[in-house]
Amino acid sequence: MTTTDTLTDRYIDAAMRTVPEAQRDDLAAELRGSIDDQIEARIADGADPESAERAVLTDLGDPDVLAAGYTGRQLHLIGPRYYLDWWRLLKLLLWIVLPCVAFGVALGQVLSGATIGEVIGSAVVAVLTAALHIAFWVTLVFVVLERTGHETMTSGPWTPERLPEPRQRGAGLGDMITSIGFLLVMAGVILWDHFIGLVPTQRGLPFLDDGLWPWWIMALFLVMAMEAVLAIAVYGVGRWTVALAVANGILNLIIAVPALWLLAEGRLINPDFFPSIIEGADGETVQTIIVTIVGFVIVGVAIWDTTDAALKAARSRRAAHALD
Repeated sequence: MTTTDTLTDRYIDAAMRTVPEAQRDDLAAELRGSIDDQIEARIADGADPESAERAVLTDLGDPDVLAAGYTGRQLHLIGPRYYLDWWRLLKLLLWIVLPCVAFGVALGQVLSGATIGEVIGSAVVAVLTAALHIAFWVTLVFVVLERTGHETMTSGPWTPERLPEPRQRGAGLGDMITSIGFLLVMAGVILWDHFIGLVPTQRGLPFLDDGLWPWWIMALFLVMAMEAVLAIAVYGVGRWTVALAVANGILNLIIAVPALWLLAEGRLINPDFFPSIIEGADGETVQTIIVTIVGFVIVGVAIWDTTDAALKAARSRRAAHALD
């Protein structure tokens, strides 16, 4: 470029840098002609040549954007045609993979004798790493699909068959019966475990520690009765409310926190259960694995049930406001 190059020359040169060489001369000539016509029109309206040129180029905007319009080149990573498919798949994989990664890493750390800080630290690092990999590779796949023109499973024309099922807002009789039935089954399993045992070949061998009887188990039955009352209250109101969701979360904490403490103290699961049915060191290994899994199940169920009730309460509240 020489010192005599005008703003128009520089603009055309910048715009043509990303244009395929076979199209470059024709598009450059077309663009120059368009710029010259607009400059002449402004000069005819009384503008001086320098101001007219600057105004025309300003109106044309970024030369790279203009060139992309000429050649049909996309200036986005993932466009609207593929965006929803990308976002839905990304969310699905994150919901499925990240909990599995956290569980697997934490279980391995616990079995290796790591401290609680090491378990949490390793799990957090593994989850963040997995999330970055999932986001990168899913995005890369969709970039390739879009650039090569391939279709995804839902990138075709939209049809009513794609409509999702309506989300549950209320609480029906079936929900109440299911909740109470589950509580009754759990109470029956606890009683069966204490008086008969869960292993046919080892009658009287309880899975839960005998030291939980009677006070800890009675306290658990009391909280389970409160859970049943809560299920009846939700059915009576007809929907989850914020107050009922908070009460549900408190009940989950009342169950989960003592259970985790007892589990950590070795007072929740009968320490002789697995060594009695599995000979040698394998029994102790299985016991350690099951104790760890039970801990994760307790935390997972509490979080899931609390979150589910909170989301239903939020949806019910939004629906009520929409009707007002």
